[in-house]
Amino acid sequence: MIGHELAGRYKIIERVGGGGMALVYKAQDILLNRYVAIKVLRQQFVHDEEFIRRFRREAQSAASLSHPNVVSIYDVGQEDETHYIVMEFIEGHNLNEIIKERAPLQVDEAVRIASQICDALDHAHHNQIIHRDIKPHNILIGRNGRVKVTDFGIARAVTSTTITQTGSVVGSVHYFSPEHAKGVTTGEKSDLYSLGIVLYQMLTGRLPFLGESPISVALKHLQEEFDEPKEVNPLIPQSVENIILKSMRKNPHERYQSAEEMMQDLETCLLPDRRDEPKIEFDDDEDQTRIMPALKTMQSDDRDDYTAAVPVHDTMNEVTDEEEVHEGNKKKKRKKQALIVGSILLFLAILTGVVIYVNNMLVVPEVTVPNVVDKPEEVAVKELEDLGLVVKEVSRVYKQGVDEGIVFKQSRTEGTVVKKGADIILTVGDVKPLSTMPDLRNGKTLEEAIKLLKVQKVDEDRIDVKYENHDSIPEGQIISQWPESGEEFDPDVTQVRLVVSKGKQSITMPNLIGQTRSQAESLIKEKGLEIGSVEDMSSFTVEKGKVIEQWPYQPNEIAEPGTKIDLKVSSGYPPEAINYTFNVPVAPSREGEKSQIRIVYSDALGDKREGESRTITTTEIIPVKLLLAPEKNGSVEIYRDGRALETYIVLYTDAKNGTVPQPQIEAPPEPEVPASTEPPQQDGDGEPEEDESERNEDSDSSNEGKRKGDNKKHSWKDDN
Repeated sequence: MIGHELAGRYKIIERVGGGGMALVYKAQDILLNRYVAIKVLRQQFVHDEEFIRRFRREAQSAASLSHPNVVSIYDVGQEDETHYIVMEFIEGHNLNEIIKERAPLQVDEAVRIASQICDALDHAHHNQIIHRDIKPHNILIGRNGRVKVTDFGIARAVTSTTITQTGSVVGSVHYFSPEHAKGVTTGEKSDLYSLGIVLYQMLTGRLPFLGESPISVALKHLQEEFDEPKEVNPLIPQSVENIILKSMRKNPHERYQSAEEMMQDLETCLLPDRRDEPKIEFDDDEDQTRIMPALKTMQSDDRDDYTAAVPVHDTMNEVTDEEEVHEGNKKKKRKKQALIVGSILLFLAILTGVVIYVNNMLVVPEVTVPNVVDKPEEVAVKELEDLGLVVKEVSRVYKQGVDEGIVFKQSRTEGTVVKKGADIILTVGDVKPLSTMPDLRNGKTLEEAIKLLKVQKVDEDRIDVKYENHDSIPEGQIISQWPESGEEFDPDVTQVRLVVSKGKQSITMPNLIGQTRSQAESLIKEKGLEIGSVEDMSSFTVEKGKVIEQWPYQPNEIAEPGTKIDLKVSSGYPPEAINYTFNVPVAPSREGEKSQIRIVYSDALGDKREGESRTITTTEIIPVKLLLAPEKNGSVEIYRDGRALETYIVLYTDAKNGTVPQPQIEAPPEPEVPASTEPPQQDGDGEPEEDESERNEDSDSSNEGKRKGDNKKHSWKDDN
């Protein structure tokens, strides 16, 4: 049934209860957008035509009831083989659950509940509906404390076949009246007997009759007396015990004559002057005390008559049988005459009364109906009664603009001439009926909550929404509401406040890498996180005292509040690292001429790092500081005038052992001398002297070849 749309209108949400005859579901009325309770007849009874016929008839009869303490019946129907009754849905608990949890209840609470049940029964009895199954299971207590009686008339639908099939009748045997247990016709007083047992159970925490079987319990209702309430709970006032004792009399004639009479007793039983009233005595007890004296009197009278009929011999005066008979006849004659005279007088008195009554009926003075609209109820009633009119009914109805207790309508218009004693009905302003706040929490979203409030006629402008983070309620669902669920409120003026969850608080993890330890710890605390473990770790790239790693969240990831953040902080270079200065010789392309020198080097701190750049005109030594490690050698690249010139490899092992080869310093070639226009001179052998430029070129070629040989000597291939 869950999820099924019954009759295309009622969407079944969940099962909330059930008994031997039916199952009860919570459903949503799609048409009216409200929650309802649906009682569905169990499948084993769908072919019992007699049961179904009575089930429908009694449900329809109960639907005619309209009372604040009666669960309203909205609809009765059938879909295929499913027979159902749609009822008002009550948020709360049934009385049986409350008794199990808290019994014995406080006296004032128990009396208040019983009084409301009695009010509901009075309404039903006036509509010729007998409940026949009053028990705590059928009494619902709403969140606002209002009592609601349910299952009106359904007990009538139980056929003889259902007693053994469902157990519903047997299950209620603890609340049967004696006449119900005997199987005879039950009436209003049977309901009052059951209510007395409910009140007994509320105040004592136990049932008056218990047995090993339903039959034994039923026999106890018929034959045995129960422990009086005050014997079980001495705190019960005598006035309240009297109500229980009277309502639970085995003879229906000795119980309350109506629910109204019992309700009046309940409403006054806790008044100070009634709490310690005498214990109630019943007619049968009084009769038992009067029977014996009456019998004695009767025997005495008989004895006197007998004595009078026997002749008594008196020496002074003897009476004969004839005289005695004559005297008896005279007495009988006098009695007959007195009877005739009395009858005549009685007839004349009755006749006189009839004449007076008829005269009063025929001759009735007339009165003019005054206008009592806009007057207080008390003033209006007194004014009408002073004129001899009878205020038959005062109906209280809320009307906008009319204060409570002010008459705004009268059944007979002003100036109407009526007979004295005529009835008149007044309609008086009442307090505005309040709505009951629905439950907007328990997984409902803001959109769903607003829909429910609109059903209660709450304007959206009077709904205040606030958003807060929450660790357990998902984003978008309601955290709290005001007014609270079940509270009564005026939808036209009440400002409803809702707090909506933003989900768990989100924290964007800051970048701690490169921060000092103290800076990182401050950032962690500012973000609502906690500091976890902090470990030292050697590093070639991160300065000592600064963060190398953070865990478990990396920068810009979403972190959960309160998470511990672990840090790894640089302890500086590892102990095996070596700082080594490599002196690099550089020379211009020609001595005295400008050349642009650029140095690029690699070591444990990184590859292709820019070193010194300078302009030189002569050979120089440029120191390059390298950091070497076992797994990281160094290299130095020399660029002259934008062209790669030399690459030197510095091995970690050489640096450690002091065996790093040092590059050779070579002088750059001299600048060229301009050629002479004079003929070449001859030397002493007569040969012409060699031109200086040619010598320089030869020298340059020779030196260049020598440098190339040296570079190969210090290349990466040679070193490795």
